[in-house]
Order: sequence, then structure tokens, then C-alpha cells
Amino acid sequence: MERLIRLSIEYDGSCYVGWQIQPNGDSIQGVVEAALERIVGTPVRLHSSGRTDAGVHARGMVAHFSDKSSIPLRAFCQGVNRFLPDDIAIRNVSEAPPGFHARYSALGKWYRYSIYRGEIRSPLNGRRAWHLRQSLDLDAMRHAAAELVGRHDFSAFRSSGCNAKTSVREIYSINLCEEGDLLHIDIRGSGFLRNMVRILTGTLVEVGRNERPVGDIARLLRNGDRTCSGMTAPACGLCLMEVVYDGGEKEKNFLDTPE
Repeated sequence: MERLIRLSIEYDGSCYVGWQIQPNGDSIQGVVEAALERIVGTPVRLHSSGRTDAGVHARGMVAHFSDKSSIPLRAFCQGVNRFLPDDIAIRNVSEAPPGFHARYSALGKWYRYSIYRGEIRSPLNGRRAWHLRQSLDLDAMRHAAAELVGRHDFSAFRSSGCNAKTSVREIYSINLCEEGDLLHIDIRGSGFLRNMVRILTGTLVEVGRNERPVGDIARLLRNGDRTCSGMTAPACGLCLMEVVYDGGEKEKNFLDTPE
């Protein structure tokens, strides 16, 4: 009997070309599929909740695949992890209900962008945060972020290579949280365009540097001109924290499965 296996995957994307399989280097998808094949014994094709670019990280990337084996769910976590490198891990496995799709069933996503504000570079934070030595006006950034919340056309905040059919998205919330020298920008929304979070971050940083007025956000949302918005923040600071699904789904989690 065929079943849908849902995985939650954590990874440090520093050494990869991104999630999706590409001919120019190792991808997260390719490495995980190869590890799964060693457990299942046949090729596996993962369907993910989305893509992350080269250098972007994830705490909660979700992917699913069809499986006809009788392998216990626990093996898709603990067994597969034995064949994965230290910078990738399956954190959770469950059997998804019929009709589930990691991408099309998603109701929203939570991304976190981290900025390291220390004067001296930090080897520990260097791969997971954008190092900015300049002081930032957080009050101005929070006011600008509030302008982005809601349903808008985010044409001014997507990369030229974005092929989404519509640029309308809904941002549920944007919160700025300080943790010592780290500043986290948590963005939750219905979905995101290519490089949208990184461009939003770059624009908010310009506001924080007093290089752009808070009121400019409304203008960008109206004119939709990418050339007028901020820089694309470096990939290293971005992490996909969580993908949100219908809380009513009935799933069997491997952690709750008896031995």
C-alpha cells in the first residue's frame, strides 16, 4: 500500500547550490534523496514546500515522497541521518494524509533573517548572519515593516528571475527581535516571491541607516519598481524556520509510534 511520507529537514546551506538539484554542484535535495535511496533501495524523488537559494539555511524545510515499502517511520529519520553529512538532518517524519502536498498544502511560511551588529567579525555567526557594523534605527525599521504587513503587490521586492504568475502576497507579521549583538527579522506570510525576504531586509536596513525614509515603503508598493527598492541582503542570514499547514491534519508521527 502506497503512503505519503512527510519529512521536516534542517540544514546549513553554506556549502550547497540551494535546495533544488542543479548540474553545477551539490544540492540539499540531491543529498537527501541519495540517503533515502540507501534506506528504501530504490530511487526517491522529493517534493518540497519550496526552494532555498545557495547559502540559505532551513530549520523546517518540509518535503514529501511516495513510498510503497513497509519500512518503519523511525528509519526515515534515524536511519537516513546516518547517511547524511553533519550539515543536513531529518528532524521529524510523519505519514501524511491522502492528498497532502508539501508545497500546495502549505498555508504560510516563517522566515528569519539574522543580522550580526558586533564591531568585530564573529566566526560563529559568519555563516548564519549578515555582518553590519553600522548602527540601525530600529524604531524606524519597525515603522517601515508595519507598512509591509497585509496583502500587497510585492513586485518591487522580487528578483528579475522570479517567474511567479502573480506578485500579490500577504504578509501576516514582521517582528524585529534583539538577541545580544544579533538582530532577527521574523517575517510570516502566505508565501514569498524569489528573494523577497532578502530584498525586504535590504530595504529595511536602508531605512535603519537613515538612507531611506519610512514613507518610501508605500511608494515602492504602489510603483512596483524593483530598481527603486533596496539591495538583496546576503544569503547567509536567511533561514526558513517553519512551514505552516492545516492544524487539523491527522498524522502519525514516528516519535509516537511504539517500537
